[in-house]
Amino acid sequence: QVQLVESGGGLVQAGGSLRLSCAASVRTFSYYAMGWFRQAPGKERESVAAISRSGGGTNYADSVKGRFTVSRDNSKNTGYLQMNSLKPEDTAVYYCAAALTAPNTIPNNYNYWGQGTQVTVSS
Repeated sequence: QVQLVESGGGLVQAGGSLRLSCAASVRTFSYYAMGWFRQAPGKERESVAAISRSGGGTNYADSVKGRFTVSRDNSKNTGYLQMNSLKPEDTAVYYCAAALTAPNTIPNNYNYWGQGTQVTVSS
C-alpha cells in the first residue's frame, strides 16, 4: 500500500508560482510512474503531467506546457510539480498519483492517489 501526501497548494495571484510536493510512504517509490491531475468544480479530472520511474521521461497537457515542470527525487520518495505563470483557469484541486504502468494520462491506470491540495489563482 502506497500513501501519497500532497502539499504546497494555496492562493496566488495570476502570474505567480507554486511548487507542489507529493511525498510517498514507501521506499519503493522508484517502482512507480507518477502523475499529476487536477479537478475544477463541475469538471472532470484531467491529466496535467506525468513522469517515468527514473524521471527521464515526462509528458504534459497542452494547457500547461512551458509553464509547469514535473520532477521527482527518488532518494526522498518525493515528486514535484513546479507551476509558473499561473492563470485563473489553473484553479483546481491538484492530485498526485502513482502507477505501476508506464506514465500516462488515464486516471484509471493509477493505483494510488493523494488526498489533493487546493490551488487557487486570483485574477
